[in-house]
Amino acid sequence: QVLLVESGGGLVQVGGSLRLSCAASRRTISDYAMGWFRQAPGKERESVAQIMRSGGGTVYADSVKGRFTISRDNAKNTVYLQMNSLKPEDTAVYSCAASTSWPVRPGQWSVYWGQGTQVTVSS
Repeated sequence: QVLLVESGGGLVQVGGSLRLSCAASRRTISDYAMGWFRQAPGKERESVAQIMRSGGGTVYADSVKGRFTISRDNAKNTVYLQMNSLKPEDTAVYSCAASTSWPVRPGQWSVYWGQGTQVTVSS
């Protein structure tokens, strides 16, 4: 199975930026559609952004569209989430996911998850 490790989370002020990284090992990410999900306390996990294996197709949650960008670097076996204009409601644990199907859906047997990284946006 593919192993995913997220990094880049932290504390940032409103309007600031962060770039999350998802480093894969054991398998190449070129075999997978990739996604970023987040879960805030007391809320269900939601899809933030997803990217197809080819990189030619992306989807974003309406709440982050225009502010977040998902990208992949297959040579580095890494997926990124660039987050700009951060808001307090972006505070959550962000997790990377890999899937052999499209779109990436939580609960699917074909989905693999990283451990998550905390993003906190303060006012």
